[in-house]
Amino acid sequence: MSVTAVPLQPVKRAYKVWLWIGGLLAISLAAGLAWLGTREQVAAKGTDAQYLAWNKSRSGVKTTASGLQYQVLEAGEGAKAGEGDYVVANYEGRFRDGSVFDKSERAVPFPVQQGSAIPGFLEGLKLMQKGGKYRLWIPANLAYGAPGVQSPDPERVPPDAMLVFTVSPERILPAAVVQQMMMQQMMQQQQQGGAPGGPAGPAPGGPQQQQ
Repeated sequence: MSVTAVPLQPVKRAYKVWLWIGGLLAISLAAGLAWLGTREQVAAKGTDAQYLAWNKSRSGVKTTASGLQYQVLEAGEGAKAGEGDYVVANYEGRFRDGSVFDKSERAVPFPVQQGSAIPGFLEGLKLMQKGGKYRLWIPANLAYGAPGVQSPDPERVPPDAMLVFTVSPERILPAAVVQQMMMQQMMQQQQQGGAPGGPAGPAPGGPQQQQ
């Protein structure tokens, strides 16, 4: 008895088109993932400029005109700090490789005024609100590589290092409130026969500017 072969039904043209499109999408996706992986590897092992070029394309990261990059990790509330205000904040400073070079043990008052901190950190303070949490990527030219700025410990924090800070402002004290506090403190010290003073500045080893 002979068996009659049953021919396969021809694949419809539309199916062929969708299979072709699906194949192209799969190839494109694989190429895209490979490209992103390559960019991340270059960023991890490349120069600071290559790292920052990659980092600015990440979700939520913004770049200012000066080259400072920042990200709002947790939104704050209220007015941002202005010239003459004080930002009372906890902070942690890391190098690009993730190693910590400085960390506050308590909230530190930072004066928002020229020369009080490295340029990138000072610019970052003006972007912050009370109760928020922020990350700053500070290129060397806005850190201890900036003109007229010296590292407090060049062996520990070299001038050519890009710095990454995580900052959590607890309070923002307006300039008028700070002036009033200083006047009250001055009056108290005069009554007690002591020397006048003002709010404490950044703790030793913090991101202050050294002249």
